[in-house]
Parts: sequence; C-alpha cells; structure tokens
Amino acid sequence: MENINNNTRYTFVISFISALGGYLFGFDFAVISGTLPFLREVFALNAWWEGFLTGSLALGCMLGCMLAGRIADKYGRRPALMISALVFALSSLGMAFSSTLSIFISMRFIAGVGVGMASMLSPMYIAEVSPAEIRGRNVSINQLTIVIGILITNLVNYKLSTIGPDAWRWMFGLGTIPSLAFFIGVFWLPESPRWLIQNGQVALGETILTKIGGKDFAQKTLVDVEKSLLNVQKESFALLFNIDYRPAVLVGIGLAVFQQLCGINVVFNYTSTIFETVGANLDRQLFETVAIGVINLIFTIVAMYQVDKLGRKPLMLIGALGLSFLYIIIALLLKNQADPRVLSLFVLMAISIYACSLAPVTWVLISEIFPNKIRGKASSIAILALWGAYFVLVFTFPILAEKLGTFGPFWMYAVVCFAGFWFVKLKVKETKGKTLEELEDVFLGH
Repeated sequence: MENINNNTRYTFVISFISALGGYLFGFDFAVISGTLPFLREVFALNAWWEGFLTGSLALGCMLGCMLAGRIADKYGRRPALMISALVFALSSLGMAFSSTLSIFISMRFIAGVGVGMASMLSPMYIAEVSPAEIRGRNVSINQLTIVIGILITNLVNYKLSTIGPDAWRWMFGLGTIPSLAFFIGVFWLPESPRWLIQNGQVALGETILTKIGGKDFAQKTLVDVEKSLLNVQKESFALLFNIDYRPAVLVGIGLAVFQQLCGINVVFNYTSTIFETVGANLDRQLFETVAIGVINLIFTIVAMYQVDKLGRKPLMLIGALGLSFLYIIIALLLKNQADPRVLSLFVLMAISIYACSLAPVTWVLISEIFPNKIRGKASSIAILALWGAYFVLVFTFPILAEKLGTFGPFWMYAVVCFAGFWFVKLKVKETKGKTLEELEDVFLGH
C-alpha cells in the first residue's frame, strides 16, 4: 500500500509540473480581459480590431498545435514542452514593450504558438504517464492550472489597474515569470514512457513505468503498448482518416469545437464589455473578472474529484444542457438592463457549470480517445480545431454585439449548447477506468 501511495504521489507531482503549461494558457486567456479597456484607448480599437487582437492568440495557437505534434513525435514530449515555455516568455516581453498595434498583434500571435504547444502537450503527456484509475483526475490538473492562471492574472490585473495608462504593459510582462518557472520544472520530468517504447527505448520506458505504478503495472503496460504498435505504419495525417481511426478523430474534433463555440470564453475574455453594458464601472468590471476566477477555481477542483467517479459523459451532458438554459436567462438580463449584481449571479452559475464539465472533461477525452499509433497528430488536429473555433468565437463577439446588442450572441450560444448535448449523447462513449490501450477497442469504429 505504501508503494502504491508513493507511485501515486510521484505521478501526481510529474503531472502537476507538466500541467504548468496550462498556467500559461490561463494567463494569456485572462490577461486580455483586464487589458482591453487600456488597449482600446492606446490603439484606438474598433469592433473588428478588438476581435482580431483578442483572437490573434488563437491563430498562433493553431500554428503551435501543428508544430507541437511534429516536435513531440520526433524529439519527445519534454523538448517540446521546453520550447513552448521559452516562446511564451519571449513573447510576453514583446507584448509588454509593443509600440504599435501591428507589433502587439504579432507578439500575441507568437504567444499563441507557445500556448498552443502547451495546450496540446501537457494533457497528452499527463495521459501517457497516468494509470487508468487516476488518469481523469490527473489530466484535470491541467484545467486546474489553467484556472489558477486565470484567477491569479485577474487578481494582478485588478491590483495593477490603478497604476496608470501603462498598467497593461506590466500585466503582459509578468507572463515571463510563470513561463520561466515552467521551463525549469520540465527539467525534472521523465520522458513519456509510451514515447520511449514507441521509439525503441524499451528499457528506459519500463523503468519509468515501474516508478509510476510498480512492476506489475510496468509489465502489463509494456505488453499493451507493444501490442498496440504492431504493424504500425509511418504516422501521417492521411492515416488519421483511415476508416478505422476516422470516427475517433471526428469525435475529437467535434468535442474540441463544441467546447469553444459553447460561448463561455466570451464571458472570460469580454467580462468588462458585458458588464459595461449594464452600467458597471471599470472597478466593478475588473472585480467581476476576479469573482469569475474564484468560482472557476472552486468548481474545477470539484470536477477533478468527480471525473473518475461520475464519468466523462454524464458531466458533459449536464454541462451542455445547463449552459443552454443559463444563456437564455443571461440574454434576457442583458436585454433588459438588469442590475449588475443579478447578472453576476447567473454569469457565475454558468462559469461553475462549465468548470465542472466541458472545461476539464473535453481535455480529458481528447487525451484518451486516440490510439497510440496516431495520438500525437490526432491530438494536434483536434486542438487545432479547438483554437480555430476559439478564434471564430472571440473575433465575432464584438461585431455581433455591435450589430445585435450584447445579449444577441447569447441566444446563439444557447442553441449551440443544445446541439452539443445531442452530439455528446449520440456520439461520445464513456472512457473512465480503461487503459489507453483498452480504449483503442472502444473508439475504433466509434
């Protein structure tokens, strides 16, 4: 029992270090909400440029996903994680010292490359080092670090907002601290044992597996991985659409797109815009970002302890239907200029439901459903789709809000969530408690 506890503790530690990549995601995700009121004035943004500036991160993330898949498959997960940290550190400084809108957007695009790499690699690495019975919880650590990044960034933004017109430069520049901490932490990580076995370093892979779960776990996993790699073809993107793999790939893409088009990231990125609509001043707007961060953190922790108990599919169904209902209420409140405190209550309820369901569980499922033979490239394609959908969401919101009113887009997000409910119900199978190799039988011909 003591050995099992030690193995579990070790796996938790390396999962947490890897998940610090999620903190970078959370930072850049949240920092834009606090800086937009300043950036609108500094760069004289209209609705189109506000949307493009916000969404430029996602365009970089898409490139980052494509690079991450290639680097991770060829050189290993660790080197790819280190590169993502360095790219993010340099781009944070670049945004802080930007003198023109074009330079700023270029630096935010480059930041997206680092975030996109980490968003794919961290959950994939965690899934590959975690035993089946704790994999859901461990992959959810990535979502936990995302929301910690969001909360801390919102708190820092709130404190810095009063120091003057250059406050936004400090908000972005401080991103170098978590990125360098992540870079240093990756030095302590072992390489993914599944990657080592796949690349002929069987003895080293077995040693790491033993440290993770003991000798019996190592032997069983070694046999399962080697069996899953029999007759493997050279991995190419064409292989992803082989009739055997196509169903899992399409489900992964569908989940990724749904997680973004469900609309909740509009609340995270445009908090100040939404609450300004109902008459909240700047202090109240930034306070709401902090409240959102706190609720997001609390309910992400709840989700971590439920994902391996309730299962992935029930949580996704609850989240989709719950968000659809709450968006209808939020749209009505915005349309009728409700008291900011009443709007805040329902916004926080939407955040809590999302944090318990779509936020962590989508990442868990994407890390689980792809066979060993295609996991690197399939994950990159799914997360590429996720960031593409994120760009569409955040680029269109200011334009739609200008044309339809701030409440208008929320009617659309309610419809998307209802459609997402039926997609999950009909197409997604439960994955809890199964090894990655066992899931190949579940999702082949999914």
